Amino acid sequence: MKRYFFISLVAVISLLTGCAGYPSLLSFPFDRGGRSLNSAASELTPYLASRYLVFASDRNGSQAIYLFDAIDRRLLPLPGLNSLDQIASSPSISEDGRYIVFTASRQGKTAIYLYDRQTQQRREIAPDLLAEVRNPIISADGSKVAFEVAKNGQWDIMIYDLSGRVLVNENQ
Repeated sequence: MKRYFFISLVAVISLLTGCAGYPSLLSFPFDRGGRSLNSAASELTPYLASRYLVFASDRNGSQAIYLFDAIDRRLLPLPGLNSLDQIASSPSISEDGRYIVFTASRQGKTAIYLYDRQTQQRREIAPDLLAEVRNPIISADGSKVAFEVAKNGQWDIMIYDLSGRVLVNENQ
């Protein structure tokens, strides 16, 4: 009986200590030039989906959205996403990496934008919405965008499809 207990104890200890290592996905090198995941700049609101890590950073002098491929271990280009006259933040990415949703502020107005990596186009999700918005997130399949909206001093949640049609409006 003692022998089975000892073998079971060794197996459990081996299993538990094998899971205690530092996650290899997070052990990326530091690059002072900002060409890798880790840099001297502040990285804000990281969001991980499958192999992609999307985040906001001020590594090039203005806050912008960046996309890191954790498998290939490199930053991916996002042509047409960032704008010099806007401050981008709060990114989220679909599971397949095609769509990125984020907020961008220009002259005190914040809006929710959708960027399609396939077409390299970005557009505002709710251009007619006259309210403060924040914290967008895209569904795993990339078909819906949810975000917080403030009307009449209260924060509520709205859900839009990719065409810009309201699916859920908790503000009504």
